Amino acid sequence: MKHPTSSLAAIAIALILITHYASGFASPSFLTSTSSQLVSPSPSSYPLSLHRHTFQLHSFNGNKQDATSTTTKIQSHAKSTLLSLSILSILITTTLSPLPSSATDYGSFTPEQRFIAEAWRTVDNSYIDRTFNNQNWFQMRQDALSKKYKSMDAARDEVEKMLATLGDRYTRYLSPSKYDSIVNAATGNVFGVGVELAFNSNGDRVIASDVEVSGPAAKGGLKPKDVFIEVDGVRFDDGKATPDDVALVVRGPEGSKVGVVVEREGKTVDFILTREPIKITSVKSYVGDKVGLDGKVGVVRIKNFSGTTADTVKSALEDLKKKGAKYYVLDLRGNPGGLLPGGVDTASLFLESNKPVVFVVNKNGVVDAQTTLTDGIDLDTPLVLLVDKNTASAAEVMTAALQENKRATVAGEQTFGKGIVQTIRQLEGDNGGVAVTIARYETPEHHDINKQGVKVDVVTDVACEKDDALTCLPREAFKKL
Repeated sequence: MKHPTSSLAAIAIALILITHYASGFASPSFLTSTSSQLVSPSPSSYPLSLHRHTFQLHSFNGNKQDATSTTTKIQSHAKSTLLSLSILSILITTTLSPLPSSATDYGSFTPEQRFIAEAWRTVDNSYIDRTFNNQNWFQMRQDALSKKYKSMDAARDEVEKMLATLGDRYTRYLSPSKYDSIVNAATGNVFGVGVELAFNSNGDRVIASDVEVSGPAAKGGLKPKDVFIEVDGVRFDDGKATPDDVALVVRGPEGSKVGVVVEREGKTVDFILTREPIKITSVKSYVGDKVGLDGKVGVVRIKNFSGTTADTVKSALEDLKKKGAKYYVLDLRGNPGGLLPGGVDTASLFLESNKPVVFVVNKNGVVDAQTTLTDGIDLDTPLVLLVDKNTASAAEVMTAALQENKRATVAGEQTFGKGIVQTIRQLEGDNGGVAVTIARYETPEHHDINKQGVKVDVVTDVACEKDDALTCLPREAFKKL
């Protein structure tokens, strides 16, 4: 007969192995990927447009044989040492699982730790890169929750640092004020100063790419190329701010004041502007001549995309055709994107039916394929797209769609490279929210343009005036494809 101590030791060792396997021995990627499989993509997270769905299903098969045999051995010994087994199980579980692992255990967290856990879980549930930038995302949670925080501000700093490790400037923590600005913008309870925002040529500072002539910004003295330093006490000179970040603070209630500090030619300039209803003229058109061409050129400048952009562009094209245009130019310089359906529908004006425009791919590899259903209004007129480093997002989607379907020549310089989709999620209490990248775009030829941009067919200067795009374009850009 075996000594009771020997049996007890064997049970303890086996329990340690089982508990270790169940509570962390498997890789963090396994833990996050299997839990994420249970979350279905929300249709409201994706743009409404022409599409079909292809579903890719994944499953995981564990090694049941090893677990079963081990459990059987434990049960055979446990019959004679049930009391000791219970005591050891409690001790081992306490030792190996010091942190709560589910929502039901959050009561043992401080408010600061609960905030961090919620932010981590929100990103974990929907972030598109399931490798989390090739790092141990689960361990990062454990490390963050093992700390004590003196204030909620310290916890917010921890979340900002945690999300920064993902290497995705668009997945970020939103302070309560920034989150509220987003909500107000979505409900239409905001007004602006009439300035368009974009990244500078280095992609690390936000500038005024254009100023509406009759808006408060122009009247107050703000000029194109001014670099934003601060808006209403919020600093934007750390190299992390995006045009969307600045826009959220610039907007506000009608008639309210907003303080703006910019850098111009090495000097700091301050403005106090009054927010007003702003009607942005997002589409402008004109006719011009180009030496060496046998007809007039119709130019359509698109500042950004909205739900009505395609209809406005259609009307502009019809008007330019009446004025004798035999060539078209779509000027997309400085276009930051806007609504994806606007870009898709505008591209469709120039494409035949059943042509792919864009594929939207979520974290599970589920593809939303958006294609044209009918022929566009112009399938033959030579078409040139003029782009620059600040052409981004939906504008890049349209550019790639027309280029890869062999419908247009792309001229200028390589585009910005924002081929991802974000969603905004609120956090509990007055703790703001997080912006999370949930999907990415693929071009008709399944190229990923994020951080890559769209390469041009003809490299040209892009510094010509906004109302004189033809100066930038050489004659060879107008070849008929």
